[in-house]
Amino acid sequence: MAVDQRSAMRNEPAVASGYDNPPPRMGFFTDTTVCIGCKACEVACKEWNLVPEDGIDLLGMSYDNSGGLGADTWRHVAFIEQPLPVGRQAPAFAGTPTGPSAGADAGMVRSATTSAPTGAQAHGAVADRQPEFLGMPSTQLPGRANGGPREDMRWLMMSDVCKHCTHAACLDVCPTGALFRTEFGTVVVQEDICNGCGYCIPACPYGVIDQRKGDGRAWKCTLCYDRLGAGMTPACAKACPTESIQFGPWDELRERAQHRVDQLHELGVTEARLYGEDPGNGVGGDGAFFLLLDEPEVYGLPPDPVVTTRDLPRMWRRAGAAALAMAAAVVAAFGGAR
Repeated sequence: MAVDQRSAMRNEPAVASGYDNPPPRMGFFTDTTVCIGCKACEVACKEWNLVPEDGIDLLGMSYDNSGGLGADTWRHVAFIEQPLPVGRQAPAFAGTPTGPSAGADAGMVRSATTSAPTGAQAHGAVADRQPEFLGMPSTQLPGRANGGPREDMRWLMMSDVCKHCTHAACLDVCPTGALFRTEFGTVVVQEDICNGCGYCIPACPYGVIDQRKGDGRAWKCTLCYDRLGAGMTPACAKACPTESIQFGPWDELRERAQHRVDQLHELGVTEARLYGEDPGNGVGGDGAFFLLLDEPEVYGLPPDPVVTTRDLPRMWRRAGAAALAMAAAVVAAFGGAR
């Protein structure tokens, strides 16, 4: 198979955008089962990309102090703190890092029977070894009641980010070319070209893009395009201590993600599922996809995202046909009046 054919198969978005023989498509796979909510990714993203701080606001109900993605929050660690759904029990599972360099935590078995938001927990799960490295007995851990684990609450955590869609509606509506597809298949905003029109904001099916106050221009994750060009890992993935955020060639990440889901299913975590990796979904597959432990809506993700501009060609065709019909009617009316 020729080199350009292989490139076309592995990096369709870049090839469709006119790149000849592009490198492999790069992306993120976020395994939420090993996210500990440390927010190292948020900090690393801000530091590397010089994203302004957006203050500390606990929102009155959560440990989540950023609330959601925005112009000044390109990585957002969501905390979902809630009672377990009726009839559901928290399963025990192995929250093992799945990246290529899984370290000391590789043999750690996590028990999903506590709501403690700190330490090595993963979505309602806390490591059996946790009291050792927290320096406190298990009966004093947050979420413990009467010396035993709380089984009525759960903590779900997820580091959210721009999805870098295969079919990106934001690219369709940008009038200045500020948004462009990179050779790595990602989507980037060029701040020196953006005119602040805001068309890309309602076009995004995930509500990722936002305008910065006092600036007016659109901002979002670039998947650290400058680092990719230098062969470096994006700052957020580099900083993640549990390898919850994994970076690499998109096809390899999809295989790794499916293996992880199969592993969890074998351990009895039947609710584990992937979100966004399917090329057949409404946006042609996300460049950044996730392993979830519940329905997407629980994490604030749309269950069936679509390319918001998918109907534009048909609408323009209909509008053109209507305009021609109206013009013909006017000509006929004036012609008949003579």
